[in-house]
Amino acid sequence: MIPKSYDEKMARIRAGAYRSGDFILVDAKDADISGGILTTGFRRGADGSAAGSRTRREFLAEMETLVAERAVDVMLGSAGNIERLVEGGIFAESTVTPAFRANETTDVWLNIRGGRYRETPAQPYRGADLLRARADLCLFSMTFNNDAASDVAMLEAYRAFRIEARAAGKRHFLEVFNPNVATGFGVAETGTFVNDCIVRALASLTRAERPEFLKIVYNGRRALEELVAHDDTVVVGVMGGASGTHRDAMEMVARAEASGARLAIFGRKINLAEHQLSLTTWMRAVADRNVTPAEAVRGYHGDLQRLGLKPDRALDLDNTITDAALREDGTP
Repeated sequence: MIPKSYDEKMARIRAGAYRSGDFILVDAKDADISGGILTTGFRRGADGSAAGSRTRREFLAEMETLVAERAVDVMLGSAGNIERLVEGGIFAESTVTPAFRANETTDVWLNIRGGRYRETPAQPYRGADLLRARADLCLFSMTFNNDAASDVAMLEAYRAFRIEARAAGKRHFLEVFNPNVATGFGVAETGTFVNDCIVRALASLTRAERPEFLKIVYNGRRALEELVAHDDTVVVGVMGGASGTHRDAMEMVARAEASGARLAIFGRKINLAEHQLSLTTWMRAVADRNVTPAEAVRGYHGDLQRLGLKPDRALDLDNTITDAALREDGTP
């Protein structure tokens, strides 16, 4: 089997030998666990215009293309979709590592039409069978809401998962969302609250139980740098968050890398792109510090023009920072 870029990069990162080119990109194509028909994103017409929702088969085809082109280091999907790709031999000839989502807290059930799950504190739920899943790397998700009952439920679910994961021979990475109900916190306060919850949760874990890396919301440069600096044995990655502009995505990569994060995990920003392969190519260029975020957005729009694809947003608008945490950081 072809060596996986994730394993090679993580070995250097853990050894303190991180270098240009080692920043890890993860495509989070696990949207189907968040809802139903609408989660696959837009089917694109010949000119790039949105034309309804993709079918599952079309969604899988997008995943296959990115894996075949080695556009990312890790392809994260639902256990059912990863099974389909593994059975098709997609990963055998690629440097991309397959990973599956091991659980789905209720705060990610956002795309169920008529659903009201975001109105209540997140609850733990796990549908995937670890023994049957067809990858050895998986994601476990938690959400802390500053509520003792719901937060304890999350931690108990994580404790039970770790026991099963070890028995099933699965590695995992840990995703920690921001609170999904009102806490009264601003961006900075949310960042410090989540940081403390993570450090407290990891404190009881032995080395063998610890996650491969963290996947957290970007709550601003200060919060990220604080978490990275606290424990140099913990590898930190940021998640892409809401759809936003392509400048938001590029800026997230640049600021995360500069602040000590070593991974970026994007879901909607890749899945909703007019041309996913081009977008990930420019993300890599930003992570490697070969271009600035603004240059990357202009380069991406140049690619769309050459491909004859109509952008969803005009260049000037798409090159605007809209994410609240990025804006709070100030001018880059």
